[in-house]
Amino acid sequence: MRKVILFIAMSLDGYIADEKGGVDWLNGQGDDDENLDTYSEFVKGIDTILMGCKTYEQIINELSPDRWIYSDFTTYVISHREHAQMENVHVTDLAPADLIKQLREKPGKDIWICGGANIVQQLMEEDLIDCYHITVIPTLLGAGIRLFENGRSERKLRLAGTRSYNGMVELVYVRR
Repeated sequence: MRKVILFIAMSLDGYIADEKGGVDWLNGQGDDDENLDTYSEFVKGIDTILMGCKTYEQIINELSPDRWIYSDFTTYVISHREHAQMENVHVTDLAPADLIKQLREKPGKDIWICGGANIVQQLMEEDLIDCYHITVIPTLLGAGIRLFENGRSERKLRLAGTRSYNGMVELVYVRR
């Protein structure tokens, strides 16, 4: 069965975006030459991306307005609003858990939960995330959008791996 993987970065104090939704703080402590390319390694195992509408809009309006950076993948955007049609991008108003259950039944590689926090929270509540791949950035934001809000139930995880580079720490946890 396809695995559902949260692959995301957060500040040391647990935020995935600042108070204005910005992510320009997502970098290490030094020269980018010190960074590992963990993203390229990760995407070899996925073919589907799930994201919320705020994440989608941030990508197309701010981070990569000239081209869709995930064109090699099938992307599902959870939204109750209409968006411009793009190849390999499907906008749906299905609940994230229902969509994940449907996608798991189809053949393919793993499914990447790209963001945002609301999508992550809903999938956690349904215990549908198999792997938490979180990079901790050496920044304290103090406020913003938290990755993990108050959940309703405990989730036990097992540490599957760690790496550190350029002041960042990559943590990989799986359900136990």
